[in-house]
Amino acid sequence: MNKKKIVIFGACLAVLLALQIKFIQPLLFKVAASDLFLVESKDEANAMAISNDMTALAYGHCNNYIKNEVGEDKSVSFTGQATNAWSLGNYEYIVNADVEISGKDSPGAIQHYVCRIQYSEGDDLSGVSNFDNWNVVGLTGIE
Repeated sequence: MNKKKIVIFGACLAVLLALQIKFIQPLLFKVAASDLFLVESKDEANAMAISNDMTALAYGHCNNYIKNEVGEDKSVSFTGQATNAWSLGNYEYIVNADVEISGKDSPGAIQHYVCRIQYSEGDDLSGVSNFDNWNVVGLTGIE
C-alpha cells in the first residue's frame, strides 16, 4: 500500500509538471507579450536626466510634499532646481535634489533626497499645477 501511494504521488506530480510546461507557461508568455500591459501616452521615458516644464512641476510638488511631511516645527529651504530629474514615461518622474532642514534648536542640515512622483490625469495636462492630481509614489533621504 505504501509503495502504491508513492507511485501515484509521483505520477500526479509528473502530470502537473507536464501541464504547467505544455499549457500554463506558453499561455503566460502570450499574455506577457500582448498589449494587455501596454500603456500609451504622449510622455515617453528618457534614460538621460532631463529638465522641462513637467520635471520642474514634479520638483515643485515633491517639495510641497516634503514641507507637509516635515511639519511646521522645522524650516525647510530648497534649491532653485532639482539636481537631476528623469522621466519614466506615462507622466512618472524621479527627482533628486537637496533640501536644508533646520529645527528651532538645531542647526540646518543639508539632505539629499529622491522623490518618485506621477501625474495621475494622463495626457490631460490642464491640471498639472494642482497638487491633488499628483501622487508621490516614494520618497527617500529625508529623516
